[in-house]
Amino acid sequence: MNASHPNEMTVEATLENIPAVTDFVDGRLEAAGCPMKARTQIDVAVDEMFGNIARYAYDTSGPATVRVDVDRDPPAVRVTFIDRGRPYDPLAKPDPDVTLSADDRPIGGLGIFMVKKTMDDVRYEYKDGQNILTVEKRL
Repeated sequence: MNASHPNEMTVEATLENIPAVTDFVDGRLEAAGCPMKARTQIDVAVDEMFGNIARYAYDTSGPATVRVDVDRDPPAVRVTFIDRGRPYDPLAKPDPDVTLSADDRPIGGLGIFMVKKTMDDVRYEYKDGQNILTVEKRL
């Protein structure tokens, strides 16, 4: 774990590390007095976004950094995911047609869609050889 910044942790981007990352983010949200509903929505976003990095960023595995920033005025929480894997913009996918039945819908894309719906802002950039994905929730 990266101790250089108290609101940041770096771990191997594996599915097994999702609970540790979620616990880390939750600890920061709790300390900031984040309401339970927002915390639950952010947990879902963390699960989805870190899961994507674990599945797609690296051929085997590599590091991913998660940073939590809390703004007081206006109150908001930003969670930033940074990895050095292959460029991958999960926001580039078109939103699934949720009017179709589950049977008629292609698999996948629902997690990102839910994140876009529950967060106030979701941004992606590829800079200096890094994927940088930020989700923001206003409180």
